[in-house]
Parts: sequence; C-alpha cells; structure tokens
Amino acid sequence: MTNFLLIFFCLTVGIIMQRKRDLNPQAMSLGLNQYVIVVALPALILAKMPFLQFSTDLFIAILMPYIMLCFGAGMVLIGARMFKWSKEITGCLLLCVPMGNTSFLGIPMITAFFGEEFVQYGIVYDQLGSFIALATFGTIVLAKYQQSPHGTEGGDIFKKIITFPPFIGLMVSIPLRFLPYPAALATCFNHIGDSLVPVAMVAVGLQIKLRLPGRYILPFCHGLAVKLVLAPLLALALIKGVDLNNNAALIAVFEAGMPPMVTGGALAIGAGLAPKLAAALVGWGIILSFVTLTALSFLL
Repeated sequence: MTNFLLIFFCLTVGIIMQRKRDLNPQAMSLGLNQYVIVVALPALILAKMPFLQFSTDLFIAILMPYIMLCFGAGMVLIGARMFKWSKEITGCLLLCVPMGNTSFLGIPMITAFFGEEFVQYGIVYDQLGSFIALATFGTIVLAKYQQSPHGTEGGDIFKKIITFPPFIGLMVSIPLRFLPYPAALATCFNHIGDSLVPVAMVAVGLQIKLRLPGRYILPFCHGLAVKLVLAPLLALALIKGVDLNNNAALIAVFEAGMPPMVTGGALAIGAGLAPKLAAALVGWGIILSFVTLTALSFLL
C-alpha cells in the first residue's frame, strides 16, 4: 500500500505543479528525467546487479521477460508500419510497451494478490529480465530513435550505447560481482536508486494530460492494449501450452501484465520522444492496471 500511495502522491504533485504559472513544466520534467537517466538509474544498477543470485529453477521467470520484450517490440513495429507512425512515436512506444513496471508496482501487487512467499519470483523476473532489458534494449532504442541534427549512423549508435550512463553502470556492475564490494558504497547507491521512482513519477505528472493530441490516441490505445491485455494473455497461453504450473510460471505471467515501466517512460520523456504520449502511457497504464491485473489474477 505504501508504494501505491507514493506513486499516486508523486503523480499528483507533478499534475498540480503544471498549474503553477511561475514554473516551466516541460523544462522541469526534462531536468528530472536527466537526473533519472544520469544518476538514479546507474546507481540502482550498481546497487542491485552485483548481488543477483542465479538458479536453474527460476528459468521461466528469467526467460519470460525477454519473450515479452520481443512480443511487445514486434507489436509496436507492426503498428508503426501499418499506421505510419513517426520515428518519435515509434521510439516512445518501444521504450514504454515491451518492458513493464515489474519492481515498484509488480512486487507489492504480487504481495497483495499472492503473498510474500511469491515475491522472490518477481524479483528474479525484474532483476534478470526487465532491468537488463532496460539497460541494453533501452539504450539501443534511444540511440536509434533519439533525434539528432546530424542523422544517425552506425558509429553514432555505437557511441551512444557505450556512453549511455545506465549501460556503463551495467558494464561496471559485472566485475563488481567478483570483487569486494564495500557495504557503505552499496548502501549509498541504494539510497540514490530509491529516488528513481518518486522523481520519475513527478516528471510524468508534469507531462500527463487528460486529453491527448489526436495523433497520439491510436498509438496510446495500441500500446496499452498490447501491454495490459495481449502480453499477459500470450504469457498465459505459453505456460498452459507447455503445461507449466509452478509458482515461478504463475508470477511470470502476472509480471507480464504489469503496466509500462516508469523508467522507460522517463527515458522517452528525457529524449524528447513524444513526452505527452509517454506520460499518458505510464500514468494511465498504472491506473488501468488495477483493473486488468485483478482480472488476470482470476485467470491464474
């Protein structure tokens, strides 16, 4: 319940701040999202990744997020081709739709619907799936779709990837698994990482509107339909098809139905990829997910 209250409080703060005439909501949102990208997300990666524990028993919880990543990205690209969406809209959807809010919203949702003993499967799904996907796939999407006055060449994409702060954090975290890691440093990174969701949700609130521009309505509906309905139904069909009924599989399906990732939306807003669409996908996705996740829990 605390996480839910924090999400809605920070979202509401951002919406209220839109009304203040002496503030520039767009500039503030971009500044907050730069903090998320450059400081909070790399810190969270450095705090969590070196301590991950791998287990073959959790294979489905590790594999499912990548299946959902491929499915979500494929559906976005199909929609972009069919409806001739701009590069800006396509990039925004690729950052928001394939990856879900599997930690900050996912963990308390798992606790509420299934109990504390199921949380471990959600952590594996998030840390070995969503988290790594964001640092790798998210970096590639930003490098390819972020507008550049000089165009985008292969070398430019590679340079953007290797200089993207979350990707650097991911690369640094790998050798840290095998080196002594000072507890004080890990605690410091944890505290900085804890600021990610509150700051990102205020930034989303600064951008979210009750009414979307007409060109965003179709991609908005397409994105949320894929993320909240089609993705979890596909995940459910997959585990039923292979007759996989263990707890890890159950939670993998539930996590597949989480709304768009807050950090993915923050990356889209910070990169100028349809910020209003990204804010709507994240904000309304969270609100609608209370209905869709309840329905999904009955199917499980």
